[in-house]
Amino acid sequence: MMCLPARTWGSIALGVVFAGTLAPACAQPRPPGAEAVDAPTPAASATLAVATLAAVEPPVAKNMVEAEVKPSEADACPSVMVLVEGEYCPEVEQKCLEWMDPPGSRYHQFRCARYAKSICKSKERVHMRFCIDRTERAEPDTNLPKHFMSWTTSKKLCEADGGRLCRESEWQFACEGEEMRPYPYGWERDKAACNVDLSENIGRPGRLVDHRERVGSHASCASPFGVQDMAGNVEEWVAADGRGKMGWKEVLKGSWWIPSRHACRQFQVGHNDVYSGAETGTRCCKDAPPREVAAR
Repeated sequence: MMCLPARTWGSIALGVVFAGTLAPACAQPRPPGAEAVDAPTPAASATLAVATLAAVEPPVAKNMVEAEVKPSEADACPSVMVLVEGEYCPEVEQKCLEWMDPPGSRYHQFRCARYAKSICKSKERVHMRFCIDRTERAEPDTNLPKHFMSWTTSKKLCEADGGRLCRESEWQFACEGEEMRPYPYGWERDKAACNVDLSENIGRPGRLVDHRERVGSHASCASPFGVQDMAGNVEEWVAADGRGKMGWKEVLKGSWWIPSRHACRQFQVGHNDVYSGAETGTRCCKDAPPREVAAR
């Protein structure tokens, strides 16, 4: 079976609407000098064609940082956040055993139906301990994830609540856990688990149809730490761990509702810090108190 280079990038684009791009299947350093675009690039003021939505149900969870950190390990994070702690593997090999799309199709070796168990290629794992939003940041009136968010506005939103943008490695660890799951929910792709793989009534560049779904409404779209919607719904901004040869700082993770790779290690670069689209949203992180402090 073929093992794709892991630090290639991109989410995807639809067959007749967007151009397809690449994303990781095995973790390796990013090659310099490349770009990826997984979605149309409308201006922040672009018109959004809104799909007919079902009657709005009461919010399931307001994703606002409202609670104070309490002095116990169980409450090390605000109530709307999840504590993530464990040993993170920086370099991972993830081998696809079965592809969803047949040979000869445009997206063969793009979406993986079944992965082998992941292998940590790093000599040492890195201990991590931090808080992360349980769901994407939501609009309080509809509980749909906020969108048309840029890297800059996402950063300001997180900092205004006493948090920060998640680092890329933090986001990945919260998604895959110590098992290094390719998908937040496991090793076999389940298109019903998350808001993904929509290929009809998508719209066109600059006029996307809104297919967001309420945050936390897909109970099975949860990571080993209980973080929800890390595949699909909206694509989330994170801060690159290092600028590298390209000098980037803005990275998008998780992809959105189109038929993308939707793997935890997938990423997209190529948009600048003020780009915002109907598909871009926000999730925040926060430093967790040291274990000995939290346990007092």
